[in-house]
Amino acid sequence: MMVPSGNKWKATEKEGLTPFTSFAFPYLTNSRLFRKRKETVNVRRANMTVYNSKKANLTAARKERMKLPITDSGYRFNEFLSHPFGIQAILNTGSLQSFQSLDANTYRCILPKVELLNFEAAPVLDLRVTPADEDCTVEMISCKFQGSELVERQNDHFSAFMVNYMTWNTNISEPFLEVDVKLNLMLEIYTQPFTLLPTSAVESAGNLVMQALLDRLVPLLLEQLLLDYNKWTNQHLAIIP
Repeated sequence: MMVPSGNKWKATEKEGLTPFTSFAFPYLTNSRLFRKRKETVNVRRANMTVYNSKKANLTAARKERMKLPITDSGYRFNEFLSHPFGIQAILNTGSLQSFQSLDANTYRCILPKVELLNFEAAPVLDLRVTPADEDCTVEMISCKFQGSELVERQNDHFSAFMVNYMTWNTNISEPFLEVDVKLNLMLEIYTQPFTLLPTSAVESAGNLVMQALLDRLVPLLLEQLLLDYNKWTNQHLAIIP
């Protein structure tokens, strides 16, 4: 589980996250390295050639539907998603440390720092947002960790991809918004004792952690998106003479 600590987030053992990070980022959780200060981490050990590595493919998916509020503003939901305010709502910029536009529909989002044991890392996500008249697709095209040299080395050992496909129907008596989120993570297992485990064991544990994460976050993000939609429509109503 992630719990807030000031303007950072701290990983706790409660939802199996700490054991999961042990094989996801072994050099960050190695007991010998953990006892050292971050400034004096044994980098030479991290540079050793790794043999007999394995690759685990982790997956999770979550589909959620919520009722779309009926407004008298005359503004359709697709107009909201094409508006800068709607884009910021999709990116959930209120929870980000910072974000910037890379091109017309791609954004770099830097999340608050995550504390993994004695190390800090800021997740950096590149997201592509493609709104259309009847749907909107959000793709995570890059996921990296920003931090110390040791932390950033872990970027060479995993890759992640996410797609959030949003659809809606406003032409029925009960309009709705539906999101379909799929998350994939390729993880290199390259240190003992984790290389001794069957790949299926790593994938089973990792899938449980990722599924719990989506089950928790997707409904919250969808609820916040609808709150932002209500706020946007009310602001437009307020300026109509």
